[in-house]
Amino acid sequence: MNQQTEKFWNDYCEKHEVEPGQAVDVFSFGESADELADLVKQGKKTATCSVYAEYEWEREPLPKKGDLRIVLDAQGDPAAVIRITEVAITPMKEVPEAFALAEGEGDYNTWWNAHETFFRQLLESHGSGFSENMLVVCERFEMVHSADES
Repeated sequence: MNQQTEKFWNDYCEKHEVEPGQAVDVFSFGESADELADLVKQGKKTATCSVYAEYEWEREPLPKKGDLRIVLDAQGDPAAVIRITEVAITPMKEVPEAFALAEGEGDYNTWWNAHETFFRQLLESHGSGFSENMLVVCERFEMVHSADES
C-alpha cells in the first residue's frame, strides 16, 4: 500500500470508527481500472466476479461478506472503499443476468464477451483453459467511501 492509499485508508478508518490496523485488500478492476472505478463511485457498478481458480493459484482467501476493499484507479491512486455484501460461487454459465447487469458494464452479452475474453487470457497465462462450467466468484458490494469525499 503506497503512502497516498495508506492515508486514504486511515482517513476512512477515522471517519467511520474502523480499527486502522484492520487488514484491507487493495486492488483495481481489470483492464479498465479508471472506467470501472468511476462506475463504482457513481453507484452503477455494485458487483464483480473473478475466476475461482485464481484464489487457489495466489493462495488467497476467498472474499466474504463484510470485507472492506480499497479500489484503485489505473494510476494506483485510491478511488473508493467498498464493503462486500454477498459472495456466491457458481459456474460461469449460471451467472444470473441481474448479477451481470450489476457489474455496470452493459447488457448481458457485452458482460459475457468481455469476461470470457479476460478470463481466457488469465487462464491461458496459467496453463489452463476457459470453460462455461468453470467456477467464478461473484461478489456484490456497496461503496462506503469515495476519494471525492476525502
